[in-house]
Amino acid sequence: EAGLRSVAQTVGRRINTAPTRILDAPELVDDYYLNLVSWGADNILAVALGQCVYLWDADTGSIQHLLTLPDPDDYVTSVSWATYDGHTNYISVGTNESAVQLWDAAALKKIRTLGGHSARVGSLAWNRHCLSSGGRDSLILQHDVRAPNHIVSKYTGHTQEVCGLRWNDDGTTLASGGNENMLCLWDAAMSRRSSSHRSALRENSSVVKPRVVLTQHQAAVKALAWCPFHRGLLASGGGTADRTIKFWNTNSGAMLNSIDTGSQVCSLLWSKHQKEICSSHGFSENQLILWKYPTMKKIQEFKGHTARVLHMDSSPDGSCVVSAAADETLRFWDVFGSPPSRAKPDTLAAGAFSGRMMSIR
Repeated sequence: EAGLRSVAQTVGRRINTAPTRILDAPELVDDYYLNLVSWGADNILAVALGQCVYLWDADTGSIQHLLTLPDPDDYVTSVSWATYDGHTNYISVGTNESAVQLWDAAALKKIRTLGGHSARVGSLAWNRHCLSSGGRDSLILQHDVRAPNHIVSKYTGHTQEVCGLRWNDDGTTLASGGNENMLCLWDAAMSRRSSSHRSALRENSSVVKPRVVLTQHQAAVKALAWCPFHRGLLASGGGTADRTIKFWNTNSGAMLNSIDTGSQVCSLLWSKHQKEICSSHGFSENQLILWKYPTMKKIQEFKGHTARVLHMDSSPDGSCVVSAAADETLRFWDVFGSPPSRAKPDTLAAGAFSGRMMSIR
């Protein structure tokens, strides 16, 4: 209690260390390299469980089944909601069989299938109407989802599976992390220049190389997060042999700081309204940690998961964090607090199912 009081004094709010809600997530695949949750702008959480994708409406608590892959040997390896205005009902779904599917979640209808990879697609990231997909084939493909010939460019630089992909907010730089421990930075302008060159030459797609390759991590780089309050600042997290969160000036490629967290870093999320960052971890504590930036002083730890916390995402308003773990549960936490403009109560925390276990499917 005294610890909580001192935390509240430090950050100006009381932080509840217990989850506000727990959802059962049976058949959530325990694989570090996949990206199986995405919380969209319309306040709908997509969760991939085995061959299926389910949609949980955070406003109503209702659950819809979006899809089941027809091949019993196939399974979903990534999900990502589109982020551009007027199309936030679109969701991309990567599969073990190397296809990327595009769905209209409002209509529960598949729009198209995007080929191009030769192995599973474990990471996806949107930049307006362009979708980036990262594969076990070490390629990152840029798809213009409006175009019949959808592959605009191929980003080549990784040598093993691409497990992390994040565009910065203004869509100028893509960060990618790979199983060969590399963090690559790519310029969208390079892709655009190449695509105009490509159309002049009537080629199928152009090949783009990274602007910067950063090799300081000692294990796979999956956790990536662009800072919302400091342009060009990127946080990255390393796997079991690395355990660090590193901060980068992406303009220069300089490493600004490196923090040994003591365990595998599975995901990272910045607060949208405080200078704070949250990390999720594997063995041995399987916890979430909230850090003050830039001091990297621990504000709070969130414990309860009994296996590694593979994924995190935040609600559209940035107040609530969902974590998905290999213990086959989703837990919702009031990590960052309400945005300054909004009063309590939080609809999630005060929801009808609060504190009760229910299944996502």
